[in-house]
Amino acid sequence: MKILVAVKRVIDYNVKVRVKADQSNVDLNNVKMALNPFCEIAVEEAVRLKEQGVATEVVVVSIGSKSCQEQLRNALALGCDRAIQVEAEDGPDSLSVARILAKVAEAETPGLILLGKQAIDSDNNQTGQMLAALLDRPQATFASEIKIEEGKASVTREIDGGLQTLKLTLPAVVTTDLRLNEPRFASLPNIMKAKRKPLEVKSADELGVSVSSNIKLISVEEPAQRQAGIKVSSVDELVEKLRNEAKVIA
Repeated sequence: MKILVAVKRVIDYNVKVRVKADQSNVDLNNVKMALNPFCEIAVEEAVRLKEQGVATEVVVVSIGSKSCQEQLRNALALGCDRAIQVEAEDGPDSLSVARILAKVAEAETPGLILLGKQAIDSDNNQTGQMLAALLDRPQATFASEIKIEEGKASVTREIDGGLQTLKLTLPAVVTTDLRLNEPRFASLPNIMKAKRKPLEVKSADELGVSVSSNIKLISVEEPAQRQAGIKVSSVDELVEKLRNEAKVIA
């Protein structure tokens, strides 16, 4: 079985995000970029399934400018076998991404498609669901456990009421949650090997997909600064401040 993993290049989650002076977008100059953490979990799960003998090949795909090849090489260093970059302007909307991934999936015919449940920059949590709809395949979102047996996937997913287990007939689409696994670190030998692994570059036009966005970014603002708290000496003083200053109790 072949596994297709979709990944996205995002600002490293350890970096403090800066807003441009004109508030038109986030400032990306000299900012460290990385694999989206949820995508990294999807890569790790695909590699583990290959190590278990469930999968024979792991293909990783990303959509964007040439800079996303850095994250593709990182995924190759983590254990993926080959990579595909689909050239497109950075920041396409979720539907455009899903359409491109659908075309890649039609060409690659994977038995399982893994995606992170969301990207930490746009936070849309849409692409996996849209992709499953476009391909007309079973889907399971927010996976915290995946088991593959006899052509079926048993996926435990996190919901508001606890855990839910779904049985999916392959091929299927699964999006990964934080508690599915803990991604490994790429070793230096594997980083060197990744440089020799195949990385194919395609264009959206070549796949017959028009990349556009139906979303218009109006402005970006930093969150309001939180004021420092104060200490009170008694319950009576606390109640008085909550009533007269904060006005949260009557």
